[in-house]
Amino acid sequence: MKIIYAIYNFLWGDLFTIPLPGGSSIGISLLVLLLIPSGIYFTVRTKFLPIRCFPEMLRISVEKKTGEKKGAISGLQALIVATATRVGMGNMVGVVAAISAGGAGAVFWMWVTALIGSSTAFIEATLAQMHKQEDPLYGGYRGGPAYYIHDFFAKGKTKRYSIIAVLFALSGLLCWCGVSQVISNSVSSAFYNAFQIPPMVSTIILVALAAIIVLRKNTTVKVLDIVVPIMAAFYFVIALFVIFTNLGSLPAVFTRIFEEAFGLRQMVAGGFGAALMNGVKRGLFSNEAGSGSAPCAAAASDVSHPAKSGLFQAFGVFIDTIIICSCTAFIMLLAPAETLAGLEGMALLQAAMGYHFGDIGVIFIAVTLWLFCFSTFIGILYYARPNVAYLFGDNWTSQTAYKILALAMLFIGGLATYTFVWDLGDIGVGLMTVFNIIVILPMGGKAIKTLDEYTKLRKEGKM
Repeated sequence: MKIIYAIYNFLWGDLFTIPLPGGSSIGISLLVLLLIPSGIYFTVRTKFLPIRCFPEMLRISVEKKTGEKKGAISGLQALIVATATRVGMGNMVGVVAAISAGGAGAVFWMWVTALIGSSTAFIEATLAQMHKQEDPLYGGYRGGPAYYIHDFFAKGKTKRYSIIAVLFALSGLLCWCGVSQVISNSVSSAFYNAFQIPPMVSTIILVALAAIIVLRKNTTVKVLDIVVPIMAAFYFVIALFVIFTNLGSLPAVFTRIFEEAFGLRQMVAGGFGAALMNGVKRGLFSNEAGSGSAPCAAAASDVSHPAKSGLFQAFGVFIDTIIICSCTAFIMLLAPAETLAGLEGMALLQAAMGYHFGDIGVIFIAVTLWLFCFSTFIGILYYARPNVAYLFGDNWTSQTAYKILALAMLFIGGLATYTFVWDLGDIGVGLMTVFNIIVILPMGGKAIKTLDEYTKLRKEGKM
């Protein structure tokens, strides 16, 4: 346990702090030190892709599937799978935690982090598409960081394994087991609070439904195609309702966000560092850009050009943070301060929903959290496929064994308040990020060259 906590603190704890006026300080963790400079670097190298290419992201998102590879998924379906895992607890619990600790100003820094992270998401997804392989088990394609990391270190030589690629794949499988436990615990807790349903009952139902889907060969994407757009759109409509019924308060909310993000009062009072770092950290955790998760879906897409896959995933970061996370933020910030006084965590969001919708608000949050968590679990098992194949080869035994392990973790998490596997999940995603970033930095030039090629072909009308 001491070793686990030492690794956890090395990845997530503050390596050093920068003092600010008024007694505040900014703590810089290893992951922030890796992800933010990398994001800025790729944003500059791609000539501010999140802004420059945003119209193209919208255009390709409504394109019809053009690929012909049997069993392959479209770029839009890869975006839906990635959105299923991005749009989860982080959009609700993470935003609540950021505002609780850093105030309204944290929302602004979450937006900034999303813009920066979009460029990183483009690079890793494009590389995954460029290094994908045919999938003999599921059909279509498979790939991800384990595969482009392998190719980077193998340098054209025939090798079965690359040590960094193996470590990435193991870290991913470790992470997704931990996430499985957190998912079911969140669901069982929410349903007990809303409906007084015993955790055993809600957990058994969750595990049974998940097993029906993940233990079948190619059901995952079909289910997510239905669930993800509905849940995201429904949550967005609810947030729009809250915004339109409180239009008079909206200017004050925006003023508060920008004042607390930049205001001298916050800096002197010692709140600037909290707003900045909580916004940055929660933004990074929610959109997952740079962690290497989404490329596992991006590699499976059958698109007419690798850059398209990257643009889809860059758009996914926008959907996650700028749209869905902002929905949670506005639901909270448009509720009176006295309604939320003294509350923290999910109680804060439930109180805000109670103010806007009455008792049904608590029920709505429980159902929404269930959908978010359920789709996240389905999505992470889709991510696990190529990593299991890289480690253990192409066989149904290893694929099924990992699915059963994840289902067991899902069951245990629904009944246990806490297990150390949760921390292993955080360690897993931290290690994934480290292994991924140290490779996409030197490889990123290939993805940028591919983007330039795609832009040229679009201008010439050849796409």
